[in-house]
Amino acid sequence: MRAQVEETIEVIRPALQADGGDIVLREVDEASGIVSVSLVGACGTCPASTLTLKAGIERIMKDRIDGVTEVVNVA
Repeated sequence: MRAQVEETIEVIRPALQADGGDIVLREVDEASGIVSVSLVGACGTCPASTLTLKAGIERIMKDRIDGVTEVVNVA
C-alpha cells in the first residue's frame, strides 16, 4: 500500500507545488487505512488546506488505492 500512496503523491505534488506548497508522506498504517502526511510551504499555512486535504488528496487516494480510509495532516 505504501508504494501506491507514494505513487499517488507524485501525481498530486505538482498541483501543490504550483501554489508554493508540498506534501510529505509521514506514515501509512495499513491496518487502519490511515495515511499521515504533512502539508508544507504555502499549504502548511493556507486556510483552505483542510479542504485541499479532505476534498482533494483524501478523495484521490481513496479512489486510487484500496484500503485507504482517511488522510490526516500531522505536524
